Amino acid sequence: MEKTLLLIKPDGVERQLVGEILSRFEKKGFRIAAMKLMRIDPALAERHYEAHKARPFYKPLVRFMTSGPVVAFVLAGANAVAVVRKMVGATFGPDAEPGTVRGDYGLSRSFNLIHASDTQEAARREVSLFFAEKEILDYPLDQERWIYDAEDVGGKGS
Repeated sequence: MEKTLLLIKPDGVERQLVGEILSRFEKKGFRIAAMKLMRIDPALAERHYEAHKARPFYKPLVRFMTSGPVVAFVLAGANAVAVVRKMVGATFGPDAEPGTVRGDYGLSRSFNLIHASDTQEAARREVSLFFAEKEILDYPLDQERWIYDAEDVGGKGS
C-alpha cells in the first residue's frame, strides 16, 4: 500500500477540525499508519518547505506552521497520494470544490487547514521528516477486502 503524509495545520487544530478531517480519510478507506500531535520547530518547517525557499510566502509559511500545534498522519492505501490530494482540494479554500476538506472548511487564502504530499517521491521524503521508520505501523484491516479491488491488496479479494 502506498503511504502519504497529511498535516492538519495550526488553523485546523485551533478550529477543532482534527476529528472531522481525519474521519473523512478513514471513511474513504485509508489506514492510519502513524499519527502524532506536535509542534513543528523552525528547522523542520524550513526543511519541509525548502522547495518554496525562493518564494515570497516561504517565511510567512514557516512562521504559520510553527505558530501552534499540528497533527501529523501517515495514511496508507491504494493510490494514497493522488486520492488524498483530491480529497484535500485546491490550495485556497475559496477555489476548492465543495466536498473537499478545503472546499467545506476553508475561506482563507492564507490559512488552508491541511497539507498533503503531492507526489510519491515527496511523500517518502516528507514521511521521513516527521516519522521514524519504527513509528509507522503496518497492520491488517479486514475491511480492506470490501474497500479495494483484489489487485490493489495483493489478490486478497474474493
